[in-house]
Amino acid sequence: MSVAVVILNFNGSAFLSKFLPQVIASSPEGDIYVADNGSTDDSIHLLERQFPQVKIIRSVQNLGYAGGYNYSLRQIEAEYYVLMNSDIEPKTDWLKNLLTYFQENPTVAAAQPFILSYQEPTKFEYAGAAGGYWDRYGYAFCRGRIFDSIETQTNQYESSFVNWASGACLMVRSKVYWEVGGLDDYFFAHMEEIDLCWRMQRAGHQVAAVATSGVLHVGGGTLAQGNPKKTYLNFRNNLILLYKNLPAQKRVGILFSRMLLDGLAGMQFLLKGEIAQITAIIKAHRDFYGYVLFEKNKQNLALELDRNKVISYPGSIVWDYFIRKIKKFPTLKF
Repeated sequence: MSVAVVILNFNGSAFLSKFLPQVIASSPEGDIYVADNGSTDDSIHLLERQFPQVKIIRSVQNLGYAGGYNYSLRQIEAEYYVLMNSDIEPKTDWLKNLLTYFQENPTVAAAQPFILSYQEPTKFEYAGAAGGYWDRYGYAFCRGRIFDSIETQTNQYESSFVNWASGACLMVRSKVYWEVGGLDDYFFAHMEEIDLCWRMQRAGHQVAAVATSGVLHVGGGTLAQGNPKKTYLNFRNNLILLYKNLPAQKRVGILFSRMLLDGLAGMQFLLKGEIAQITAIIKAHRDFYGYVLFEKNKQNLALELDRNKVISYPGSIVWDYFIRKIKKFPTLKF
């Protein structure tokens, strides 16, 4: 059984220097790779000088999260891939316990460890927490994190099947990864792992979060929360995610509702005077229409899967959070 732990890097030499020693020490079950995404800093020199045991795969340009991983993983032969951010500090036995979980659950195609905050290790981290879901309108949330309300880790969650596992630290069966088409290069970054997990479930597999495996995540290393480019990618990719994966009978109604909700989000930004954020939302919608008109037919793999297999949270997390004031996952009714 072979495992490739693949760290995607773009100008992240500081993170590599800080976290690679712990990744190497805590991952004896895997081979460590750094997939360099066209870095212009001293990342390659650092790796060659300080970490000769780490294998390097180099791209000449920044292909984004999705494109960078697809490019690199095509060059690696392994039964399992672990897609890991460079700002991750794994705990002892994190990889061993993930492997054990996969062996005991053959229907699982993707799984994440529980992700805690590097800055506040007693709390879950925004990007994944204890495993993710989406609501009927495609808004993503997690066990342990709804919007900006983040729970303290008190062992309140066990290992469980979920809808999506975080791309911050994501283990997948390589065979299934390629069978469903890998990550979608068009997404570039943000929500591509949700799209991947949705397609895996449409193909009959399951996704999980594993309580016996844990990592600490710095977060925001690429694009900070509130960056207009991040807003653009999140809004655009969320619409594409729904268009690709929803059953035809639900697609039009849900997308129309989402556009109204996006308009409300734009109004909130307007009241705050955040014009760059409004512009990002407008561009996201414009480019979503461009995707529907010019790009969708290039992605036939995803369209061949069963759209009716996947069930997530049936309510509106926006309504529950902002109107009903539900701030913690256990209070939700599935």
